[in-house]
Amino acid sequence: MDRFPEKLGKKLQERKEQNTFRELKKGSGKTDFVSNDYLGMAREEEVFHGALSILESMGLMRNGSTGSRLLSGNTELHERTEISLARLYGSESALIFNSGYDANLGFFSSVPQRDDVVLFDEYVHASMRDGIRMGLGRSYKYKHNDLEDLRQILRRIRPEGDRAVQCYIATEAVFSMDGDQPDLPSLLDLCSEFGCRLVLDEAHKLKEWWENSTGNRMGELLDQMAFARIVTFGKGMGVQGAAVLGSEELRSYLINFARSFIYSTALPPMSIASVLYVCDHMSKDTLRERNERLRSHISVFLEELKTRGLKERFIPSTSAIHSCIIPGNNTVKQVTDLLNKSGFDVRPILAPTVPAGKERIRFCLHSFNAVEEIKEVLSILAHALEEIVHA
Repeated sequence: MDRFPEKLGKKLQERKEQNTFRELKKGSGKTDFVSNDYLGMAREEEVFHGALSILESMGLMRNGSTGSRLLSGNTELHERTEISLARLYGSESALIFNSGYDANLGFFSSVPQRDDVVLFDEYVHASMRDGIRMGLGRSYKYKHNDLEDLRQILRRIRPEGDRAVQCYIATEAVFSMDGDQPDLPSLLDLCSEFGCRLVLDEAHKLKEWWENSTGNRMGELLDQMAFARIVTFGKGMGVQGAAVLGSEELRSYLINFARSFIYSTALPPMSIASVLYVCDHMSKDTLRERNERLRSHISVFLEELKTRGLKERFIPSTSAIHSCIIPGNNTVKQVTDLLNKSGFDVRPILAPTVPAGKERIRFCLHSFNAVEEIKEVLSILAHALEEIVHA
């Protein structure tokens, strides 16, 4: 076989020289401030055993789904779970995909048609951008969470209220790298004013399972006005997969045209049963307690930032994601290494994943973190910044 292509080898070498080379790492066993397992559900044995009991009761003791949903992979379990998801999120329907990446890729590559327009926040996830790139519609990015910039673009696209062009607006409920959120009520008002369809990625938004999703104004607005919502199971639920929420017509359309759904082997029964167990059987009191503990930890984290003079280094956020900006790949790696050696699992986010000069350490908070761990990691961070950045 020919040796590895020279062009590709050069690109790898450039990454190494720029100190941006990515490598796979095993779980460290250190205190977790890196995973998306916000509520500790990935390690919850009740979900594992509950999912197994569902499979036993349905006679579905299989290791795999055996095929795509359109061939041999569809089961009563998949359909029951989609009904439960739709009910849980207050949506008309749900369609399960193998991952959030697959869901965004399938939606954006198939839904916008030629001459349609997609306006997307400049910080949306790579899966949304890749799906948009594969689709037929025109696309424009607007400045992050800047609704005035979005309004100006809409005025150019739709002068004097012209609505002949189908327009989709794509954003995230919680941005994965910054942890901040859009002004959803104002964004929904803008969609109504210009006749746009909102597509909202809720991957990092924590579902408040114990509340009816239509029990508050924002829930009602999203249920009524969002054209599609993408929810994932790998964060708050701690399992695998994702779903697109929307109308029955949208579900049918995606089954027929979303290639990442059509041509993928369906998730195995164990994964689907885990989702169903969390939706229908997991104690709502347990979920509420974990969410409240996480909210308390977020408050502690924010107070510690003020106490230790770190607030200005962090992007403002009230979610579970908090990013400390430390410009320069080499510098952010040095600070990260010091935290790792102190027993804390944090990872640097390097350029080109984020813009050059916006390199950062991304802290993910969890319900299972201890208050003492939060205080200690920020104390060490403050000292590390003094030693390395201000040296």
